[in-house]
Amino acid sequence: QLHLVESGGGLVQPGGSLRLSCASSRFNLDPYSIGWFRQAPGKEREGVSSISMHDGSTYYSESVKGRFTISRDNAKNTIYLQMNSLKADDTGVYYCAAVLGFFTDEARYLRNQDYDYWGQGTQVTVSS
Repeated sequence: QLHLVESGGGLVQPGGSLRLSCASSRFNLDPYSIGWFRQAPGKEREGVSSISMHDGSTYYSESVKGRFTISRDNAKNTIYLQMNSLKADDTGVYYCAAVLGFFTDEARYLRNQDYDYWGQGTQVTVSS
């Protein structure tokens, strides 16, 4: 069973930045496409960003495009989500998720039901 651990969440002021990390200490993440999802209180979990294991293609929701950047460091077995220009609407629990392989239908990269393994989440709060 793939075990994912998120870190890097916290409290930040509007306009600030955070970098989230997703890692596995026991499994090589190279064969997995990784997605970041978030869930705000009272809302459904939504896809934020993802990166394909096939060719490194990246995907972003419209709400974060231009502000967030996903990347992976295979040497460190870690996937990052750099979040800049944070807004109050970015507040929520952020989860990383993994699926073995990649999708030929690009729309699936931001659909949470298409991922098989999930971390426990890390809280991000954007507030002054």
